[in-house]
Amino acid sequence: MARFIDIHPDNPQQRNVDQAAAILQEGGLIAYPTDSGYALGAQLGNKDALDRIRTIRRLDAKHHFTLVCKDFAQLGQFVHVDNSIFRAIKASTPGPYTFILPATSEVPRRLLHPKKKTVGVRIPDHRVVQALLAALGEPLLSTTLILPDTEAPMTTAWEISEALDGQIDAVIDSGEDILAEPTTVVDFSDGFAEVLRVGAGDPSRFE
Repeated sequence: MARFIDIHPDNPQQRNVDQAAAILQEGGLIAYPTDSGYALGAQLGNKDALDRIRTIRRLDAKHHFTLVCKDFAQLGQFVHVDNSIFRAIKASTPGPYTFILPATSEVPRRLLHPKKKTVGVRIPDHRVVQALLAALGEPLLSTTLILPDTEAPMTTAWEISEALDGQIDAVIDSGEDILAEPTTVVDFSDGFAEVLRVGAGDPSRFE
């Protein structure tokens, strides 16, 4: 059974946040709440956790993984953001958007789209995630927790624990109502906005 870690949604307890960060630093895989449903998260260079995520979600090699970043400065270390699209992305963060952009050399090759050499990045508007990222000191390798043959992200900690028993190491429960809608995905890899998925974020600003 996955370990439960209760973290207050408005005032995250540092001790509990540190427990979750320690699990990640020790090679664990966690489920955590965001501003667009639950997500699976692991340390950036954790190949074993990446393989576990692929198995849980049945993902192919073309899937865009996401680096969940604390702020725009951190995001800029891992993707190339041209001046022409800087304002559009900056104005939409933090929020329920994932942006597909060309990756820098800081991103492990196994996370890149095999042909385009791109990766997803996002900055969530969620205090628990922000506290976790601060404790980690680096982005979180992540993907929305949508199980195979379903369309919406999972939203309840105990359901996740039951569904993924033995497959993940911990579930963060922030005791709040979680939005059952994934991020809006915007691909900027060709220098202009292409909305690939309409989700929790308003896509009209990119159309």
